[in-house]
Amino acid sequence: MDPLIARYNVPVPRYTSYPPANFFRDDYDENDLVKAIELSNQQEPAHLSFYIHIPYCNRMCHYCGCNAYPRNKQSNDREYVDAVIQEIALVCERIDKNRKIAQIHYGGGSPSSIDPKLIRQINDELFSRFRTIENPEIAIECHAGYMRENDFKLLIDAGFNRMSIGIQDFNPAVLKASNRLPTLLPIEDIFALLRERNIHINLDFIYGLPLQTVESFSASIDKAIALAPDRLVTFSYAHVPNIFPRQKLLERKGLPSEELKNNLYHTAQQRLLDGGYRQIGLDHFIREEDELYTAFLTKTLHRNFQGYCTRRTTGQVYAFGVTAISQLSGAYAQNTRSIEAYIKTVNNGHIPVMRGYMLNEEEQITREVITELMCNEQIDWQQIASRLHRSAGEIKAATAYSDGIMKILEEDGIIHYDDEKIVMREKGSPFIRNVAASLDRLLINTDKTFSKPV
Repeated sequence: MDPLIARYNVPVPRYTSYPPANFFRDDYDENDLVKAIELSNQQEPAHLSFYIHIPYCNRMCHYCGCNAYPRNKQSNDREYVDAVIQEIALVCERIDKNRKIAQIHYGGGSPSSIDPKLIRQINDELFSRFRTIENPEIAIECHAGYMRENDFKLLIDAGFNRMSIGIQDFNPAVLKASNRLPTLLPIEDIFALLRERNIHINLDFIYGLPLQTVESFSASIDKAIALAPDRLVTFSYAHVPNIFPRQKLLERKGLPSEELKNNLYHTAQQRLLDGGYRQIGLDHFIREEDELYTAFLTKTLHRNFQGYCTRRTTGQVYAFGVTAISQLSGAYAQNTRSIEAYIKTVNNGHIPVMRGYMLNEEEQITREVITELMCNEQIDWQQIASRLHRSAGEIKAATAYSDGIMKILEEDGIIHYDDEKIVMREKGSPFIRNVAASLDRLLINTDKTFSKPV
């Protein structure tokens, strides 16, 4: 086994947020969120980002780690969407009307599993309340295993300009082992339909699933390159059956070894780079003309719960639907998990907050540092200090920075560092989460559970 994998493939947070969601507190309530929303009108970024969570799936994929629920006879899409629109009203009445929408994102579950006309009603509600910036990003995650041509057309009419299609793997055997359906329409027909209407296309893949081999996964990536999506993501499968018991079903088919999983990633990475894509972060591959790549080159790339974004499309995130997480400058808040409780609470005129987190000043600084590393593969202490109106020493002191740990990371070829910067090396890119974790005070003596980076 690669000695770096042996040393660094240990559980660490994904750092899609800071602090990670398993640090959220149960004593955070609706009153706390209302105060945070009102305060957010005076905080940066000023733009608005809206997230809508559609929890339903027609059937559950065994690998799923999302907050999703199988559709059953009691599922009522109309009732759920009406509640989402009511929650939007409860929250948006507290948001400054002069602020503009930069981003809307639908996740799940499978947002495309419900009637596109219902989704349009949610978009219309948001567009009726706020203006948008020029060229906002209006995106939806699609499970094309259930989508016909008219479904795609109706989503386009609803205002979407980007669709993320969850392929996961083109190999039918891998999909069957994972309880995942392939696309209903030929993928080439889907691309032709969306390209004709100038829709940006993302393709999502997962490595680390049963039956995947270097040869088979390479074939899937080669097929994707031939389709030429605007963006392609290779997610590392996170096996945490203690959190998502359905994942135990994958163990019956056999999961790839850590070494094979690492080879899957690096082979796909090299094929994508050779195929004209550029890499940002650990798992995103984009075209040179993509504005994300320009942001990466200028070290101004950013991210929120929706994924990577530019400063142009960055906004504080106001989230709606069950389990949805709002991501404001000074706080996080997550909605209840129960669909029934969510609908009842909203219909009674309350925001259904289940838990949340208020960041202190030290944690806000650490979030800036870790976000900078995860997005731009470097930390320029003085640059962050200037942005936060602090000294570089104060920024370092707010984190768990250790010169001794940095020396070890440098000796192992993970980073290069000096007094001014920490810069990821290409060899260390799979372990960027480990570097971030070394700066995280909250991980000292924690009992939280995380997934491995590889």
